[in-house]
Amino acid sequence: MKPTPRNQEVRIKIRIETAAMDALMVRLFDTIDETNMAWVIAADQTLRKAFGAALIDLVPSYTTLLVHYDCQQMNHTEALKLINKTLSGLTPADTIDSTQAGELHEIPVWYDESVGPELPVVAKRAGVSVGELIQQHCNHDYCVFALGFAPGYGFMGLVDEAIATPRLKTPRRKVAAGSVGIADRQTAIYPLLSPGGWNILGRTHVPLFEYAKRGDPLFRPGDKVRFKAISRAEFEANGGDTTPMEERP
Repeated sequence: MKPTPRNQEVRIKIRIETAAMDALMVRLFDTIDETNMAWVIAADQTLRKAFGAALIDLVPSYTTLLVHYDCQQMNHTEALKLINKTLSGLTPADTIDSTQAGELHEIPVWYDESVGPELPVVAKRAGVSVGELIQQHCNHDYCVFALGFAPGYGFMGLVDEAIATPRLKTPRRKVAAGSVGIADRQTAIYPLLSPGGWNILGRTHVPLFEYAKRGDPLFRPGDKVRFKAISRAEFEANGGDTTPMEERP
């Protein structure tokens, strides 16, 4: 998916697709953009209220919402009609509850080549110094579009086009927990040790996996994340792991 140009008017066109015998996919947009999230979160809130006890799960994402309902309480036709009725005339300004607005999270990051081996690579590709790259990465409040890949892993964007970088051609077998990376125009934090192909710029000591393990992930779709550069001393003082990133094969 390509991001929507900033000067393009946001247009919503609701389409509903069958995802399973007890699930429907509600598609609001065809392109990714931060401005979409006000509509997605508004739809999320209104659908949760409308389905009530018949709702098993509702998963908002970049452009869609997956509605998983209890087919013992309603059939496919009833669920389809309820979604159409609920989202008719959807207007974020009228439907978003201010008390449910997304939170802003400030995430401290130690940007260093030992834990962020792609720092010089991404900087060179963008034609800037490592310091300028760090500043650009910290200069934007990133929208959390979706959760996935690993517990607590938030897909965020949109990264400035000037520093956007394709995924690695050869993924790493091991990416340390807390690693902060860029892939194309998205940025994210690895909650736990796992394989991955993103360009790693640094590491945070914030334990995203611990939040997710307790059933209360730190990030939720619609939240904003702001990165803040910190020193190695501050990173270590907060329990950060300074073990260098494993070399790629």
